[in-house]
Amino acid sequence: MLDVADWNKNTIDEFRARGGKGIGHFGDKLLLLTTRGARSGRTLTSPVVYHRDGDRYVIAASKGGAPTHPSWYHNLVKHREAEVEVGTEKFKVRATPIAKGPERDRLYEAHGANFGAFRDYPKKTKRVIPVVVLERVP
Repeated sequence: MLDVADWNKNTIDEFRARGGKGIGHFGDKLLLLTTRGARSGRTLTSPVVYHRDGDRYVIAASKGGAPTHPSWYHNLVKHREAEVEVGTEKFKVRATPIAKGPERDRLYEAHGANFGAFRDYPKKTKRVIPVVVLERVP
């Protein structure tokens, strides 16, 4: 069985080889998020499911319903500048984490409509799964 690091590496390799299209069961709904470590300062690239909200990209810190947030979420809370790859395009973004409230609820609901598995993740954890809005930096 693949560990998370191997799964991420394989998914990243597939994403780049296919130009971000048709990636496993994610289809075209995956982006690559590169953040700077909150503690280490090292860069980390993670494949993350996204949906669009106008010009914004929205991701959810679900970690499959795990009891803790994914490391990329902590990284974005500390360092709000990041880089994303969508399809074959790569660009800088500014992250706005939204941990609770009506805007978080609206965006999380839309995320679940985009990729149904996200509807089940809140049932697996006691934490409220935050969302992060990514906006392109000009």
